[in-house]
Amino acid sequence: MIQALLLLTLSLGDAPVAIGSKVAPFTFTDTRWQTRSLEDFGERKAFVIVFTTVDCPLAKRVLPRLASIEKVWRERGVAFVGVDVGPGDALVEVAANAVEAGIEFPVSRDFDASVLRALRPSRSPEICVLDAQHVLRYRGRVGDEELLGGARPGEGRSDLEVALADLIADRPVARATTPIDGCKLTYPAGKPAPEVVPTFADVIGPLFAEHCTACHTRGGSAPFELETPTSAARHAAMIAEVVEQARMPPWFASARYGHFENERRLTDPERRVILLWAENGAPAGEIAAGTEAASPRAARPAWRIGNPDLVLATEVIDLPASGTVPYRYVVLPHVFTRDTWVEAVEIRPSNPQALHHANLGFYTLGGDIKESNFITGQVPGGAPMDLAAGTAVLIPGGSVIGLQIHHVPTGVVSQDRIEVGLRYPRGVVRQRVRHFEIADRRFAIPPFAPAHPVRARRVFTADSVGIGMFVHMHLRGRDMRFDARYPDGRNETLLLVPNYDFNWQTAYRWKAGAQVFPRGTVVECLAHFDNSRFNTWNPDPSKTVTFGQETVDEMMYGFLFYVERDEDLALAIDPATGGVVSVK
Repeated sequence: MIQALLLLTLSLGDAPVAIGSKVAPFTFTDTRWQTRSLEDFGERKAFVIVFTTVDCPLAKRVLPRLASIEKVWRERGVAFVGVDVGPGDALVEVAANAVEAGIEFPVSRDFDASVLRALRPSRSPEICVLDAQHVLRYRGRVGDEELLGGARPGEGRSDLEVALADLIADRPVARATTPIDGCKLTYPAGKPAPEVVPTFADVIGPLFAEHCTACHTRGGSAPFELETPTSAARHAAMIAEVVEQARMPPWFASARYGHFENERRLTDPERRVILLWAENGAPAGEIAAGTEAASPRAARPAWRIGNPDLVLATEVIDLPASGTVPYRYVVLPHVFTRDTWVEAVEIRPSNPQALHHANLGFYTLGGDIKESNFITGQVPGGAPMDLAAGTAVLIPGGSVIGLQIHHVPTGVVSQDRIEVGLRYPRGVVRQRVRHFEIADRRFAIPPFAPAHPVRARRVFTADSVGIGMFVHMHLRGRDMRFDARYPDGRNETLLLVPNYDFNWQTAYRWKAGAQVFPRGTVVECLAHFDNSRFNTWNPDPSKTVTFGQETVDEMMYGFLFYVERDEDLALAIDPATGGVVSVK
């Protein structure tokens, strides 16, 4: 795909596709990196294609108006889709623009220039309207009041809606083309051969070691390893695709809000050098003798948190080769008879490729399973919980710990056995790690709703320091944002995950001490759920969806972890048991 894109030559002198012409089939990439087409909308009376780029100011101003127009015409059988054609635009930021504009219709990226070739737009935000047979009926602007330099006073004429009214009424579109102001589009062109091609030995191997091999290692959670030049070259085309699309490394937070210690995003220069390597034969370079056979991976410790003080394990779990695997809830065989403090926890599967995620919590004997008792979780590529000195998690006396486990089939009948390692504090515990469970369990997502909103909020009752955030929804989860409302009147967006993906439940961790919440700060979470037919993951769009534990149900959880700033517990801990020895 990448080479085809780079070799593509589209003459800007070519005439636009004529009104009345049947448009060639095209595909686009939705915000979950799925390849889609207009057929995925089902039968519609018309299709509105909105061409945008992430940073075009006119597109940003027009998108909220398009959001309102689409809600009206959706009921009349018209499908809208936003197609970003900006060179290098990140799909996460395309989705972020849509969230901030209140867009409920699908947005996408034209990575392979399929839509550009089919419709040949010239500016952002150009509109193309196709009828049910994919014949071009209108090309131009949304309305006459929006100009690149600003908005013309007055209500203005909605040229798009006039055209749609003619089309739906089966009349010839009276004004089939209108002038479009906006940002001139840059078409992809071929590139000259590079003078120097990066090699695995000098550039690519170190980049993979920094960004990729936490998962792409032998026996890791990824499907192949990237530690050797031979394996990397064998997968060069796939690497190029996922890097060019910013699909890997997986990271779902918009760059416009927050700074996170565990950010996995590649820089633009890093992406370009990986693409250059892949497009030019994935050369190995000068590899030290024996490296390929022996594997360049240094020996790794059995536990990333060091030697645990307590290791608990599930029984062996049998897994099918295909199909779906229901959530499994396993109580681990140990009762904490006294309050126990823990500073590090690692969840270690024996079959990491089969583990989608595992969440660990404590449960009082005879009590209910509560998300408020959440301790930590494990997802592919995630790091174990390893807290800063002086902070720890409390497991109350009389509790057990248990796992919520979600496995996925790997194509062969297999097994997994999950171990949980706990390390007790060696020094004085001064602050207890706490968390807010910003959640709503009483929502009802209507059938076919493309962006149903669900809100929740929590209030800090003491001056606190943030540790990080975690988003959890199921298959209909579309986006979530965290906003802080401070007592002095300031508002701040802490996190925007505009294209939530159930397959990648990522934590977002602040640098130590970087995020402070004064007493009285309100944290609000707003999530949207896509219960439409267009959502390829949706089990049943005709169903009203409510809260539930199974994947086919839904959840809305925004977790925020923190410590109270002025707390000083001064607890001396027995490193052999995690129990309190004395108060200093």
